[in-house]
Amino acid sequence: MSNTSVILQPILNSPDMGRLLEELNRQWQLEQERRHRFWEAIDGTVKAEFINGEEILYHSPVSGRHWMASTQLMRYMLPYVYDNQLGKVGYEKVMIRCTRNDYEPDVCFWTQERAAAFEPRQSVFPPPDFVAEILSESTRERDRGIKMQDYAAHGVQEYWLIDPDEQTVEQYLLGDGVFRLHLKLNEEGVLHAKVIQGFSIPLKSIFQE
Repeated sequence: MSNTSVILQPILNSPDMGRLLEELNRQWQLEQERRHRFWEAIDGTVKAEFINGEEILYHSPVSGRHWMASTQLMRYMLPYVYDNQLGKVGYEKVMIRCTRNDYEPDVCFWTQERAAAFEPRQSVFPPPDFVAEILSESTRERDRGIKMQDYAAHGVQEYWLIDPDEQTVEQYLLGDGVFRLHLKLNEEGVLHAKVIQGFSIPLKSIFQE
């Protein structure tokens, strides 16, 4: 039995299924109204996400370790991807739209084939092929929870969780609709991306200060 079937089973077995479905639909419509107001209100000056009906605004500045880790990853990834014409790389303020939620990943990548459909004035984008999130105290639970589930459900093929405090990177690959830990580096070694063909980066380079 699939995870979806397990979750739906109590509703399917309930004699009150009709009323429950009506209430779910009502809550969905209310949430979508909030979501549209969120889209209209965001102005690009603050990192913002819409998750399970809640607007998440990141007003506090990130730590030096956080932005240095994302900058170092971009420093290696961006020229490699563009020099080899592999696709497009997104960074920080790129809005990703999933079925229910909207995210702004720290770093993401689309293959050339998928990126070819992007328009110059496009402001929201489909779920990418690769996502890297830099963990922090305010984002750790979501990065390991709802985002991880949502990215997997929407076909993101590879997911990196980068912890600048512990100086570790966890590499997850999509399999059977869920992310499975492929590799965790916590001292030395080289990360080899599976989705970004031929791209690799030494662990030390991500955490170089």
